Amino acid sequence: MLFPAGLIRRAALLALCLSSLSAMSHSLQAGDELPVRPEAIDFGELTFDPPSATEFKSTLSNGVVLYLLQDRALPLINISFSFSGGDYLDPIGKEGLASLTGAMVRRGGTTTISPEELDERFDFLAAEAGAGIGGESASASLDSLVQNFDESFMLFMDMLRNPGFDAERFETLRTQVIEGMKERNDNGNSILGREWQALMYGRDHFEARQSTLASIESITIEDMRAFHKTIFHPGNLVIGVTGDFEVASIKKSLEAALDGWPAGERPAPPPAPTHELSPGVYYVEKDIPQGKVSIGMRGVKRDHPDSTTLRVMNLILGGGGFTSRITNKVRTEEGLAYSAGSSMSPNYYYPGEFRAFVESKSSTCALATKLILDEVERIRTKPVTQEELDVAKASVIETFPRAFESKKSVRDLFVGEEWRPHVDGFYKNYRNRVAAITVEDIQRVAREHLDPSKVAILVIGKWADIAPGDLNGRAKMADFFDGGVTELPLRDPLTLEPIGP
Repeated sequence: MLFPAGLIRRAALLALCLSSLSAMSHSLQAGDELPVRPEAIDFGELTFDPPSATEFKSTLSNGVVLYLLQDRALPLINISFSFSGGDYLDPIGKEGLASLTGAMVRRGGTTTISPEELDERFDFLAAEAGAGIGGESASASLDSLVQNFDESFMLFMDMLRNPGFDAERFETLRTQVIEGMKERNDNGNSILGREWQALMYGRDHFEARQSTLASIESITIEDMRAFHKTIFHPGNLVIGVTGDFEVASIKKSLEAALDGWPAGERPAPPPAPTHELSPGVYYVEKDIPQGKVSIGMRGVKRDHPDSTTLRVMNLILGGGGFTSRITNKVRTEEGLAYSAGSSMSPNYYYPGEFRAFVESKSSTCALATKLILDEVERIRTKPVTQEELDVAKASVIETFPRAFESKKSVRDLFVGEEWRPHVDGFYKNYRNRVAAITVEDIQRVAREHLDPSKVAILVIGKWADIAPGDLNGRAKMADFFDGGVTELPLRDPLTLEPIGP
C-alpha cells in the first residue's frame, strides 16, 4: 500500500516526539533532584561546529552546482531547483509577469500533458511538485517517495522544461489575481506596506512596483513562455537534493534530465534604488479602528562590517520580543499596543532598512510614536546595560544552530550561498563575532546608523483622531518635524492611481 508523503512525515514526527519524551524520562535517574526553579538548571556550554559547504558540494558535467545531503530517516527524496531572477525583471507595464509565470509552470500542465492529467499523476504517485517566482529568485521543488521517484522526477522535469501554460488555467489564475487586487485597500496593512515601500525605495523601483488591472490584462501566454526561458535553464541553476538516495544514482538521473536543455545567460542582479528617502511625517486617510504606524530609514547592506552588531542592537531595541525596550515601553509599561517592535533588514545587493512599528488606538498613535523615537535616541546616547547585551547575544548564539537543524535547512542555506555568498568563514566565526560585541559597540552602531531626524513616519488611519494626540497632552503628531505633514492619497486598488480630486 502507498501512503501519502504528508502522512509519512506526520508519523515520523510523532515517533520523534515519543522518542524525545522517552529519552527525557530516562535522563532523570533514581535519586536525581529537580532544581527548585528553572533558572537553577545548570546548562553546559553550547558547542557546535557548523558544517562546511564543501562537504556536500559537487558539479555536474554541464557546470550546474549540486548539493547532496543524504537522509535515511524516511523513504523520501526532495529535490530543489533554484534560479536567479524575479519580479525585478518584469517589464514596465507588465508588472505581475514573473509571479504569473511562476504559478503557471505548475498549474498549466506541459506541452504533452493536460493540467488535469498532470495533477492526477502527481497525486497517484503521492508526489508534491511546485514552482514559483519571487522578488529576486525563482524555485521549483519535488517531494517524492523513493519507490516512485523515477516517474515523479520525469513528470517534474517535463513540467519545468516544457510548461504548457494552459489557456483555461491561465484565465482562471488571472481572474483570481484580479479579484485579490480588488481587496488591496480593505486592510490597512496592505496600504501601509505599499506606501512604505514607495517611501523607502521610490515608486518606480521594483521593491515598490505593483501590478495593476492593465498590467495583468496585458500579459499573454507568449510573454510567459519568453519569461520562462529567461529564468528556467541550466545556465541559471543550482540544485539541492536531500533524502534517501544513492549519490551515483541521483547524479545519473540529474545528468540525464538536464541533457539537451540549452543553457542561457544568467539574469543581471536586481538594480539598486536611486530614490532618496525624504524624512518627515506622512499619512494615508483610512477609516480603521486602530492607527498603523511605521517609523524608519534606509539601513545597510548584508555584508556591512556593522551588520552583525546592528542585529544584536536591534534585539535590544525592538526586535527581541518581550525583552526588548520598545515592546516593554509601549506595550508592557504604557499599555498602548498589542504589537510594537522593530526590525533591521539588510539587503545583499543594496542597503536595506530599519523599521519600527506599532498599532495603537487613534488617540495614542502620537504617544506611541514618541515613545519609540525616545527609545531610538536613548540607545544612541546612553550605553545599554550589560545584562541587556548578554541576553541579546545569548539569543543569537544559542539559536544559531537552528539554521543547521535539518538536512533540508542546511541544503537550502548552502544553495542560497551560491547566489548571495557571505565572506569566507562567516558561519564558522559567527558566534565568536557576536560574543565579542561590547556595550560600546552597541552605542556606536546605533549612533552611526540610526538618526531620528532622518526617519520617515508613515501613519494609516483616521487623521482627525490621530493628529491631536492623547487626552493627557503627552504627545501630538505636530511634535514631529516641526508639525510638517504630507498626506498621501489612497490609491485605486486596480489602477493604483490616486483616488479623489
